[in-house]
Amino acid sequence: MGSGFVVYVDESGDHSLTSINPDYPMFVLAFSIFPIDLYVDRIVPLVQRLKFDFFNHDMVVLHEREIRQSKPPFDILLNAETRAAFMSRIDELFEERFGVVATAIRKTEFRDRVGLDTSPYHVALEYGLERVFLQLQARGVSRRETTVVFESRGRLEDRELEDEFDRIMRRTKMRGMPETFRFCIAHKQANSTGLQLADLVARPIGTHLLHPDRTNRAWERILQRMPKSPSGSVAGWGLKVYP
Repeated sequence: MGSGFVVYVDESGDHSLTSINPDYPMFVLAFSIFPIDLYVDRIVPLVQRLKFDFFNHDMVVLHEREIRQSKPPFDILLNAETRAAFMSRIDELFEERFGVVATAIRKTEFRDRVGLDTSPYHVALEYGLERVFLQLQARGVSRRETTVVFESRGRLEDRELEDEFDRIMRRTKMRGMPETFRFCIAHKQANSTGLQLADLVARPIGTHLLHPDRTNRAWERILQRMPKSPSGSVAGWGLKVYP
């Protein structure tokens, strides 16, 4: 029996600890949690309509970096009026009631603490899956099948990711988690709406952590979708930062 939810995962930054970009020394893994009915009935049609309204077809793939930099096919956003209208429509997507959970790794501090033999990706994956599971548990749907969809990064990387996913399921102390999650890889050609929305989430989180005093419209809309503690904090609930 399914849980009624589906999870899409995307990342920002690379997980190398030997060459750390001083301008973005972060690795962020973001999990977007959609009620399936909302996803099918609202999210997918809204994204399709946005694509047809701005591009006259739905083969465009939403990529945060290309949107931010107005790179083709998003060079239409060089026009300020078009960009404002487009970003307003993106904001509307984030008004829909789905959830966002993320793990952010500060890579330099991580390397200094645990060395080079531990993958930031694997640590972020475990923390993230645990927090997604807690959200499903709170909704009373733990132990019901929930598919977790990752974007393919290549045959070897995909195999390593699945192996690590399986290891986490075997060793977790969170009862019910292995019975809940199912692993899935989607190729870039799939043009998955869920993966595209997940792609819009990860980098703004990293940017906010690096520059918390900067205006960050994307972070503000993502923050609305994150679970929070009773006191209203996302720390440890919707967002785990390590170390």
